[in-house]
Amino acid sequence: MNRKSMDNQRLQISQRGIEMPASPIRKLAPLAYDAEDRGVRIYRLNIGQPDLPTPRKALDILKNIDRVTLEYSPSQGYKSLRQALVGYYERYQIKLNPDEIIITTGGSEAVLFAFMSCLNPGDEIIVPEPAYANYMSFAISAGAVIRTVETTIEEGFCLPKVEKFEELINERTKAILICNPNNPTGYLYTQKEMRQIRDLVKKYNLYLFSDEVYREFIYTGSPYISAMHLEGIEDNVVLIDSVSKRYSECGIRIGALITKNEEIRKTVMKFCQARLSPPLIGQIVAEASIEGTEQYSRDVYEEYLERRKYLVDGVNRIPGCYTPIPMGAFYTVAKLPVDDAEDFCAWCLTDFAWRDEHTPSVMTVADGSEKECTGETVMMAPAAGFYTNPDSGKDQVRLAYVLKTEDLKRALFILKMALEKYKKLKGSR
Repeated sequence: MNRKSMDNQRLQISQRGIEMPASPIRKLAPLAYDAEDRGVRIYRLNIGQPDLPTPRKALDILKNIDRVTLEYSPSQGYKSLRQALVGYYERYQIKLNPDEIIITTGGSEAVLFAFMSCLNPGDEIIVPEPAYANYMSFAISAGAVIRTVETTIEEGFCLPKVEKFEELINERTKAILICNPNNPTGYLYTQKEMRQIRDLVKKYNLYLFSDEVYREFIYTGSPYISAMHLEGIEDNVVLIDSVSKRYSECGIRIGALITKNEEIRKTVMKFCQARLSPPLIGQIVAEASIEGTEQYSRDVYEEYLERRKYLVDGVNRIPGCYTPIPMGAFYTVAKLPVDDAEDFCAWCLTDFAWRDEHTPSVMTVADGSEKECTGETVMMAPAAGFYTNPDSGKDQVRLAYVLKTEDLKRALFILKMALEKYKKLKGSR
């Protein structure tokens, strides 16, 4: 190839990059920014960013960090933080030692490192869906393949029979991945379902990746069953955790990868050393959050309990809408009376702005400044992005009840008005 033809040849994007899906949670963000530029106030039900304050104890330690140098931390994270986490897990009857905990840059890095350490390119992971969309992104990054077992809104997103899992198991199957309580559905796996998963893992000698970042938010009297509680598969389990939602600390990027399997830990540590260290400041804040914040956690739990009831009751009162009662986390998936929820969500940001006597005259924008408010709308996450089947979830959205009750009330009213107008324009069912 001569120099001229080389100069004219277009640079190629990687196949991995082409296959990487856009986030269903953030893909509508540009439309939201444009709406805010037009003065539209947005009630953000699309993303799991709690509006509740971070524990005062954590903020105080952040303001008073007394260090001359902000140095690299150990690749596995500070031992003092890992020791504090041992005490935290003890409250949930999960018995660990500090060496079984590796601190990561958020729960996201824990998932990615688990995949990179346990799976070869082409290996398959079975995941109940709808599922957290970034699992697909992490699998693509690791060269792994997601195979899904679909759950349905009509059945409250409970697990299908074990035969549905076994239909997918072949020589490439290496793992099952669960999120418990579940994002995006809020579903909590029962004791029977967890035993079903344990038996599959044991029968086929699979890894069990268990994302349990929402364990604080369980709204049922049933006992919390962690993957770490399952007997007979201790070396198969990799637990994924994070302080992001627990303490409203999404921005400090502190998570954890936990396993009893020493070989997995040694392998994970190679990736940890390659990325040098988890965030120093984040670890300091996270450690300060663990002890002495029990009342904070109780207050947060009660707040989400109230919000859950308000959102679920409110959605189910809107004509044509339905959502089951989520038993954990702070999300629910709702079915809307539209043919294409993604189109509706985008339309809410581009073409709809409700204004009445309750609409504020001014609104606060991201930089803290105020501008004239021209109307209000809602932002939701189209649920189709949480499924791999392109025909699934097209009339569904994920809603995060991370706003105070007063704002949820307004958001649900605006959603009702938006649906009425959209149906008239589009002729939806």
